[in-house]
Amino acid sequence: MNAQTKFGSLDHFDKGGIDITGHDTPGRYLFSNMFEVARNAAPWERTVVAKNLEFTIEVSRTEGASPWYICAHDETVLVMDGALEVHFVKPGDDHVVPPADKEGAVRLSGEPAGATMGHVAATRGHLVLLPAGAAYQLRAAGPGVALYQSVLGEESLEKWAEICLR
Repeated sequence: MNAQTKFGSLDHFDKGGIDITGHDTPGRYLFSNMFEVARNAAPWERTVVAKNLEFTIEVSRTEGASPWYICAHDETVLVMDGALEVHFVKPGDDHVVPPADKEGAVRLSGEPAGATMGHVAATRGHLVLLPAGAAYQLRAAGPGVALYQSVLGEESLEKWAEICLR
């Protein structure tokens, strides 16, 4: 048997499904497709597709420039389709820090003042660290898909009834 790996994209993916073995029922399982979730989302919307306690995997449709964010803990972003540039700023005298009472990514009102830390260019399969305390903005020339590893916060959208096959 020759197994062939197929990589999905925003424009072409197989949705998949659930095969139940034994005496279980499909109603006990949730299943979604990150490319379908991204295709139906507004750019930079962070939709939770997996959750373990407070930790999340969030999917975004990447297109144009995202808002600026900051986070009290490290996050990562994995490019699943397309290409990204991630720009970083070390917040300066305006004392932009993640509020102590906020979990997950926190949206900033605009570009923060501070020292430019540079940027990372990433394409499909590249994983980028979004370090704690650094402000970041993602930029994409065209549509794509990104997966974030984060903590559930006010930017995290839980749409289980909309995105899951039951």
